[in-house]
Amino acid sequence: MATADPHTSDPLSLFRKSIEQKSAPTPSTSPDPDTQADLDTSLAQASYLVFNLQSSQDGDQHIAIPFTQSTRFVSKTLSRAVDLRSVYFCWLNKDAGAQEYITAVTQLNEELKQAEKTEEVKNLIFSEKLDLVTWLAGEVGEEDSDYIRSLDDNKQARQDAENAAATAKGGEDVEMRDVGLTDAVARKKEEDRLREIYAAERKMGDRNTVLRGVKIQDFGGVRKYSALFLGKARGPQQPAAPALTSNPALRPPVNASKPGRRPEPIILLSPSASSLLRMPNIKSFLVDGVYTAPDSSSSGSNILHLTRTLPSISSHPLRFILVDSPDNFRPDYWSRVVAVFTTGQTWQFKNYKWQNPAELFAHALGVYVGWRGEVVPDTVKGWGRGVLTVQIDKGTQRWRDREVVEDVWSAVEARMKALGWGKEGR
Repeated sequence: MATADPHTSDPLSLFRKSIEQKSAPTPSTSPDPDTQADLDTSLAQASYLVFNLQSSQDGDQHIAIPFTQSTRFVSKTLSRAVDLRSVYFCWLNKDAGAQEYITAVTQLNEELKQAEKTEEVKNLIFSEKLDLVTWLAGEVGEEDSDYIRSLDDNKQARQDAENAAATAKGGEDVEMRDVGLTDAVARKKEEDRLREIYAAERKMGDRNTVLRGVKIQDFGGVRKYSALFLGKARGPQQPAAPALTSNPALRPPVNASKPGRRPEPIILLSPSASSLLRMPNIKSFLVDGVYTAPDSSSSGSNILHLTRTLPSISSHPLRFILVDSPDNFRPDYWSRVVAVFTTGQTWQFKNYKWQNPAELFAHALGVYVGWRGEVVPDTVKGWGRGVLTVQIDKGTQRWRDREVVEDVWSAVEARMKALGWGKEGR
C-alpha cells in the first residue's frame, strides 16, 4: 500500500466517502501498516490516517494520508486551512459539548507534546465544528459549506503555487501559504454563495394556512378528528378545509364570505424545566413587562395568544401564538415561526424542522434569557448573532424588566421585517 499523493487524493472527500460506506478510517504509525501494532496506537502517536474504501471499478482502496496534511476546511477564526488530525479529532468529538470538546483538545495537545510532535490540534468554534461534522456526515451537498473550499478552487490554488515555484529564482520552492484564500476566483465564488444564503433566509415558504386545523387519528380502525391548538373539531360529514394555495405573500386562504387576514406569527418556547420563561409566566413578561417565577405546580396551557403592535410590520396589532412544542405542527406552520426561546440545550430542537441550530436561527430569531451576572453558556455564544442574549435581575426589583422586554420585541420586529413580514397594503 502506497501513501496517497496529496495532489490527487483529497482527505476530506475520502473522509466523507468512508463515513458514507460506514468504513471508519484508522490512525496508524505507518503509511503501510503490516501488523496490528501499527494500528493499535493513540491519536497522539499516530502519523497517518488510513482509509479503506470500496470501489466497484478498482476493488478495495487503501490510502494513507499524513495527519499533518492541510485540508480544504478553512477556519475563518484561525485564517488558515485546518490539518487532517484536527478534522479527524473534531469528528471523533462530534457529540461532545463545547466545554468537553475544549478539554479534550487541550489534553490531546499535551499528549502530542509528550510524543515530541510539533503540531497542535486546532480548537474549532461551534459554528465551524457544526459545519464540518454536518458536511462529513453527508447531510449537506458537496458545495454546501461556508468553510470548505471546492475541489476546483483547491486544484487551482495548488497549480498557481506550483507555477510560482517553477519560476522562482535559484530553483527554490516557493512556500505554500494557503494561496487559495487570496485567489480572486475563490473570493468571488464565496461572495456569490453568501448572496445565495442571504436570499434564502428571506424566503418563508410557498404557502400558508390558518393555524387552526384538524388532524385525523386512527384508533383501532376508527377514524376520529381532534382539534389542534384549541381549534374546533369538525365532523367527518362537514366539508373539507379549503385547498392550500401557493402565495408568495404567505397569506391564509380567503373565501368569499370572510376577508383575508394576516397569518399569525408563532413563537416557540423551551420546554426545559430550567428555562426562566415558560408557558405559565411568558405572557406576563412579554405583555406586562414584569418577570414572575413560573409556577411549577401548574401545568398551564399548551398554547397562548397575545397581541403586540410592531409599527414596521403593521399598523394594526398582530396576534402572536405561543407554544412550547411543535408536535402538532403542519409543515406550513414552520414558515410562521419568528422566534425561538432557548436555554442553549440542543435537545430542544430534536423535533424541529431545522435541527441544526445554525439553520434554525437563520429562519427565526433565537432568544436566550438568563440571570444578570451569570455566564452565558458556550453553546449560546457559539450560535453567533442569530441569537439575542438578554439578562434579567434576580430578587424583587423588577423595574428593569420592561427595558429587557422592549429589547426582545425590537429584535423580533427586526427579524420579522428581514424575513418579509411587511406592512399591509390598504
